[in-house]
Amino acid sequence: MFFNKALRAGVQTGLRLQSTNATASAKVAPKASLGFSFELTEQQKEFQELARRFAREEIVPVAAAYDKSGEYPVPVIKRAWELGLMNSHIGEDYGGMGLSIFDACLITEELAYGCTGVQTAIEANSLGQMPVIIAGNEAQKKKYLGRMTEEPLMCAYCVTEPGAGSDVAGLKTRAVKTGDEYVVNGQKMWITNGGKANWYFLLARTDADPKCPTSKAFTGFIVDADTPGIQIGRKELNMGQRCSDTRGITFEDVRIPKENVLIGEGAGFKIAMGAFDKTRPPVAAGATGLAQRAMDEATNYALERKAFGKSISEHQAVSFLLAEMAMKVELARMAYQRSAWEVDTGRRNTYFASIAKAFAGDIANQVASDAVQVFGGNGFNSDYPVEKLMRDAKIYQIYEGTAQIQRLIIAREHLGKYKK
Repeated sequence: MFFNKALRAGVQTGLRLQSTNATASAKVAPKASLGFSFELTEQQKEFQELARRFAREEIVPVAAAYDKSGEYPVPVIKRAWELGLMNSHIGEDYGGMGLSIFDACLITEELAYGCTGVQTAIEANSLGQMPVIIAGNEAQKKKYLGRMTEEPLMCAYCVTEPGAGSDVAGLKTRAVKTGDEYVVNGQKMWITNGGKANWYFLLARTDADPKCPTSKAFTGFIVDADTPGIQIGRKELNMGQRCSDTRGITFEDVRIPKENVLIGEGAGFKIAMGAFDKTRPPVAAGATGLAQRAMDEATNYALERKAFGKSISEHQAVSFLLAEMAMKVELARMAYQRSAWEVDTGRRNTYFASIAKAFAGDIANQVASDAVQVFGGNGFNSDYPVEKLMRDAKIYQIYEGTAQIQRLIIAREHLGKYKK
């Protein structure tokens, strides 16, 4: 990826400038630093502008067609890879950009503005890679992350099952050690990029004792998608984000070499959950991008549409709807940026990541629904973009932890502060 090299050099320059600016500010400030700034660095603005231009020029024009056909957007994904807009979390040692979560979120929001089906396919790569990034050894990272930067490949996070989503303890897929291999049997469901992935992160039970704590019962594996015994199910026909590839995957006597275990037996649950602290901020950013698009569409329509002798934007009923949208979008953006900033500074961001994910997911649905209302009858028709936005928004309250699970996490973290 020739573009990545230039972009990487720019990142380093941006970081140096950020450091220099911080030093300069400290010299002139009469008091202590204010902490963080709402101003993006020049490099971050370049990332944002590149992704924004790509979304508006290359995703928006084809989004409706992909939504209707359900076809996987290979040309769009390939182009995003060429521009360095994919695999942003992979470190420089493995050919990636090694971007911060904050920087990756800026890109994700812009891609989601164009089409969240495309954005979800791209972001699913980050989710599949994250367990390897945070827990893989050097050999595993070079083998599996390195190949992602050499050609436009996809991977997937293979955890959810037909009878177990939020309840990870209920996973039935088993991995039994036999010599230097593990033999896996079970079925996974709702796997994004399931039919397009080159490899999977797989979570399977390795301790058959039902009394074994969840934190020790599961093991994380890296599995090549072409391993004998893996059966790919049909592409699911979903309500929204239809160009994203979602399938069930069956494992029948699939043999995985022991060198593909992440950390060791029993470490899988912590790895799988730890990935979410880094991937939920980008999911929240994607929901914010959809909400921004819905607000833009509704605002432009309200300025053009006339009723009772003036544009409907001049009617208080509509202008208040737009004002509510603006408040919600701005707050969702602040939430995902705070959660990204927290993890980038090295802090445990579980609390803020769940707040961002839950809030932005809800906001995406509220703003998209209100955008349809502003469009009136036209909004209910597939010839106008807000109908698709409303369908696409719903999954943000479900995948990568439902809105209800996020509230359980937030409550647990919140109450834990008071119990100490």
